[in-house]
Amino acid sequence: MTTTAIVLLAAGVVLVAVGLARARIPWARYRALKAREDNIARYEAWRGGLRDTGPTGASVAIEMLRSQLRIDGAIAGLGIVLVLAGLVAR
Repeated sequence: MTTTAIVLLAAGVVLVAVGLARARIPWARYRALKAREDNIARYEAWRGGLRDTGPTGASVAIEMLRSQLRIDGAIAGLGIVLVLAGLVAR
């Protein structure tokens, strides 16, 4: 293997690990907020009441977490591209 291939592989593995590590906490928080929103929607439907259709604090937080997850996914995706480039460059 050439030095370039080794560097690309190492950088790719590091980026994948960093992207996945960064995504763990926002993903867990996103799932918890989504479950809470779904539970509230079921409760409101059971009560027969009208649910406020405006944005809630949880919906804003969910959107912020989605944005963070997109960034983390892009970091991990770049890592995968670098790993593949390292495999091709050998």
